[in-house]
Amino acid sequence: MTAPPTSLRERKKAKTRAAIREHAMRLFEEQGYAATTVDQIADAAEVSPSTFFRYFPTKEDVVLVDDVDAVLLSAVRDQPAEVPPVEAILRGMRRVFDDMSPQTWEFERRRQRLVLGVPELRARMLHQMTSAIDMVAEVIAERAGLPADDFSARVTAGAAVGAMLAVLPSDGIDQAEGVTPGDYQRLEKALMLLQSGLPLG
Repeated sequence: MTAPPTSLRERKKAKTRAAIREHAMRLFEEQGYAATTVDQIADAAEVSPSTFFRYFPTKEDVVLVDDVDAVLLSAVRDQPAEVPPVEAILRGMRRVFDDMSPQTWEFERRRQRLVLGVPELRARMLHQMTSAIDMVAEVIAERAGLPADDFSARVTAGAAVGAMLAVLPSDGIDQAEGVTPGDYQRLEKALMLLQSGLPLG
């Protein structure tokens, strides 16, 4: 989802990062998140633990770092200035999800299944919502020519993030499926409901 690295050094770093993450996901799925150590992940990826920590500050971050975020924010930022903020988020989200390859969808399904299925990951994900509001608010304010800490931009961002959070699968998530494209359609529906003034029924 991110722009492809250009230099040889960047390509090597991207390859190492992807290998660490893929081996981590495989080990989490095979033996459980709690039972998997950083040393095991590093060994499987053929890197040292110190190299692991250069790419991911904690074991949690291997799962929680969302590569889609930066692409989504960029897509929202690219919307015409006259487009209202919630509509800009909706259009940006549609563009990003429509462009997702089957491989990216599969990785996101695996990643979100872990996040929603492991209590400590789910708890930290919810804690990170404040940072998500900050990032979205900054883009909304930027598009409107307002200060980054504008009150109305932050309230709008909070409403949008809250609407999306409200439709994520609950603790009853189907562990065989994880998050599916249908769940992202629900995110779109949530934003459309917010855009229309939250009518009930």
